[in-house]
Order: sequence, then C-alpha cells, then structure tokens
Amino acid sequence: MRVDVVLPCLDEAEALPWVLERIPPGWRAIVVDNGSTDGSAVIARGLGASVVHEERRGFGAACHAGLLAAEAEYVCFCDCDASLDPGLLTGFVHQLADGDSDLVLGRRRPQGRGAWPPHARAGNLALARMLGRRTGLRLRDLGPLRAARREELLALDLTDRRSGYPLQMVVRAADAGWRVTEVDVPYLPRSGKSKVTGTWRGTWQAVRDMRTVLSERPMSAVAGAAQ
Repeated sequence: MRVDVVLPCLDEAEALPWVLERIPPGWRAIVVDNGSTDGSAVIARGLGASVVHEERRGFGAACHAGLLAAEAEYVCFCDCDASLDPGLLTGFVHQLADGDSDLVLGRRRPQGRGAWPPHARAGNLALARMLGRRTGLRLRDLGPLRAARREELLALDLTDRRSGYPLQMVVRAADAGWRVTEVDVPYLPRSGKSKVTGTWRGTWQAVRDMRTVLSERPMSAVAGAAQ
C-alpha cells in the first residue's frame, strides 16, 4: 500500500529523529515546516523525509499543505512532537483497506504524568460533546493521529487553517456519511511545550476556533440551498 504521513512541524528539532525513525518502512514522511527557527527542516531532510514549507502560520495550514503535497492513496496525520507513535498507523490503514472505516482516529490514552494537562483534556471533552450534538458521532477524542484516503479527504474541501482543521475534517466526514472509528493509542509526554494547548489561553482559543467549525451548516444543506 502507498501511504504518505503528514507531519506538521514548528520547532520540533528535538523530537524529529524519534518520530521519523518510527515511520513504517516504505511509507513517505512529509514534514511540513511552518516557520521553524531551530533547523527542523534541515534535520528532517537529512533523515530522509520530504519537506514542504508552509509560510502561513497555523496548524490547519500546515496539515493542508501536507495533504496537497501527498500523492499516495492513503494519507495519515501525526503530530511531530513525539507524543504519538506513527508506527501505530499501520493498523489504521489496514482498517481503511479492509473497508471497515473511512476515517480512523486515534483515541489518546495518556501515559504518565503531564502527558495530557487537565485544561487540554477538559477542552477536548467539551468539543467531543459539542461534536456529538452537531453530528451524532459518539467519539471520546479528537486527536491528531488519523488516516483516510487522499481523494476523499480532498473532496471534503476543508477550509479552516487554524486549530479547527482536525475538527472540520471529522464534521465534514460525518456530514458526508463516512464511517468514523476510534482506536486507542498511547499518548506520551510531548517534547517541548505545545503551541496550542500548552496554556489555558491557547486551549480555549482552540476551542473558540472549533466552535466556529461546529456552527457551519452541513455541506448537503449548503448544496441544496444553492440549487
């Protein structure tokens, strides 16, 4: 199977070797440098990854640049901070290939103190509940470790370029009738400080971004109104 793994990256020089050595053999790692100043891009390229530069700051901007650069049938996403093991994505892709799911998400199970700060966990729980009310999906996490088919992802026409990108992917997948499943994955203490959930302020800014996504009308309703 041809698989590309998108790794959004902002100053992750310390974590990159650990992450890239866990990319499954034969898969392509696409490191999307989002303005790093610590030499992350040079390190990634030296370790054999394809490097894409995305000047527009934002988690969604980096993820989508990686999706546009991907060429494989299957595309996976993974944080580049050593909190999640990309080697676990093999099981995700097998679920897709076997027809058991259209979008596979990793449900984070924290390993050790500090892996998932209380404010970040509270924000994630609140969003999962709002997602359930909006889509009917009963998910327990909206984690960044995930996999789907490239063409189907592109067809979702994702527009968020900030913290709402992962949620918008799930919302639009649900609106399109995708089968969305969760798989438990270990969640390790990240390397360095989170750019999004490292503080209460950052967490709730992300929550606000995601509330905007949840307020979107379903794509089917928008299409129907245009006809």
